[in-house]
Amino acid sequence: MLTRQRKQHILEALRRDGQVIARALSEELALSEDTIRRDLRELAAEGLLQRVHGGALPLAPAEADFPGREKIATADKRLIGRAAARMVLPGQVVFIDGGTTAVQMARHLPASLRATVVTHSPSVAVELAGHAGVEVVLVGGRLFKHSMVAVGAAALQAIAQVRADTYFMGVTGVQAQAGLTTADLEEAHIKRALMAASAETVVLASSEKIGVASACVIHPLGPGVTLLVAPTAPAKALAALRKAAARIVQADAAA
Repeated sequence: MLTRQRKQHILEALRRDGQVIARALSEELALSEDTIRRDLRELAAEGLLQRVHGGALPLAPAEADFPGREKIATADKRLIGRAAARMVLPGQVVFIDGGTTAVQMARHLPASLRATVVTHSPSVAVELAGHAGVEVVLVGGRLFKHSMVAVGAAALQAIAQVRADTYFMGVTGVQAQAGLTTADLEEAHIKRALMAASAETVVLASSEKIGVASACVIHPLGPGVTLLVAPTAPAKALAALRKAAARIVQADAAA
């Protein structure tokens, strides 16, 4: 089998199964694992998959820039944003992450809500400017333009001064093996700091983020993390997440 044919076979298996295992591919194709790993490295360098220990996962489509992400899974994001907004109780202090789903959450917070929202996203802060009862604390720092959020030492220092009830997190990938991931290392540091400063974390996971991984690990799945997903979330990927001890809450399409 030619190199081009092998790579096409790998990508087809990845689309079909949601992951590929180097050892299984080497047995299937009667090739050495070194050959398969080389193919995986080259495909990853071409931006066609995400390598993980022992194999590869689909690349997260949510790694697109902010305007591009606004066009992906828009119905999912509205449902998740609305469901997340209902989780905020009067008097609470919450962190709201950056990203297009977080903006939807901000849009759906009740006009009568009295709470404190801490965010490092100017987009989220602007959405909340008209909420008279919501105290908005905007975390500053260097603007990471890809995600339209503040990052860096100044942001980390400000986050450390707050204790929140809930952190509503945005990610680019949620996968059983890789856990919660994003595409930028500095952004991953900020998200871990927000988790550490919160009693619980709710991950806003639209369907295109489930079962895929990005390069930078934020945190493994486990206690204290809830995945808020849309009714259209892929059942097979959700089953794998449940086996990894993920707590999953589905947004109600009828609400």
